[in-house]
Amino acid sequence: MKVKGSVAVVTGASSGIGRATALRLARSGADVVLAARRPGALESAAAECRRHGVRALAVPTDVSDADAVERLARHAAARFGRIDVWVNDAAVSLFGRVTDVPLEDFRRLVDVNVMGTVHGVRAALAHMRPQGRGVIVNIASILGEVPQPYTAAYCLSKAAVRSLSVSVRSELALDGLTGIEVTTVLPPTIDTPLFDQVANDSGRAVRAMPPVYSPERVARAVVGAVRSPRREVVVSTAGRLMAWQHRLSPRAVEATMAAQTDLLQLSRRQAAEATSGNLFEPGPESAGAVHGGWGGRRRTAQRRLLTVGVVVGGAVLARGAQRRRRA
Repeated sequence: MKVKGSVAVVTGASSGIGRATALRLARSGADVVLAARRPGALESAAAECRRHGVRALAVPTDVSDADAVERLARHAAARFGRIDVWVNDAAVSLFGRVTDVPLEDFRRLVDVNVMGTVHGVRAALAHMRPQGRGVIVNIASILGEVPQPYTAAYCLSKAAVRSLSVSVRSELALDGLTGIEVTTVLPPTIDTPLFDQVANDSGRAVRAMPPVYSPERVARAVVGAVRSPRREVVVSTAGRLMAWQHRLSPRAVEATMAAQTDLLQLSRRQAAEATSGNLFEPGPESAGAVHGGWGGRRRTAQRRLLTVGVVVGGAVLARGAQRRRRA
């Protein structure tokens, strides 16, 4: 699809990946409708978009509310006449063992990350089906492919987003609606304000686990997927390698991921009090930024990938040796 002149709706647009994506779409010539819970941060993002000479509309929205998402779609269509692109990015995160996190927090995350995406897909299709064309981009995570400990709710939600995309794509194909595309984007760790706003019941401070990539890299992938839709886009070589290795030797990669998470993502020195973060209430307006200050940590990327590669390589060699002995 041609991005210039299109109308795009982006949820989670007040900060991080969503904000970077809205700005990238605006720079590419799309009119943008921005949705998130923080009106101040949302309007500042819309103002940035307008500086690129496009029209931008800020619509405060909680994506867990189906009626609110339908109103968002109606506002977009009433203002710009149609909806060509819908990016489902709004998400929250929760750290802690699955047996320790409050069930109400777990449910709230699923409501936002999973049901919020469902609401977005339904609202987008209500406008795209009659026009016979459009692109829906669902932001998942590499953790939907390779889950990690302490984030069961988040990993579950991102795996669900991947499955949702496949099911919706299949339904559209059965209906002969080949002009509507559904793409899933799987980012690795991204430098966003998310880590300062997470719900946390782990007892340990949360950090961004390297390698850390910029939100702009994901935004470029999203715009690329709008121009040339694909089933799935895994962002970064690290993400693609991890996904490939996991399919090759899941047990080894999962063990390595668990060790890396325990060592690099949760601080062993800094304790943290239990908090529900931004699950139920939006973060401060001041947190409405693209970046979270976690950049510069990619120096450990090669070391991390080498570790995973060595573990997987050893597992593959061991498996081969075992098969030869059996033969």
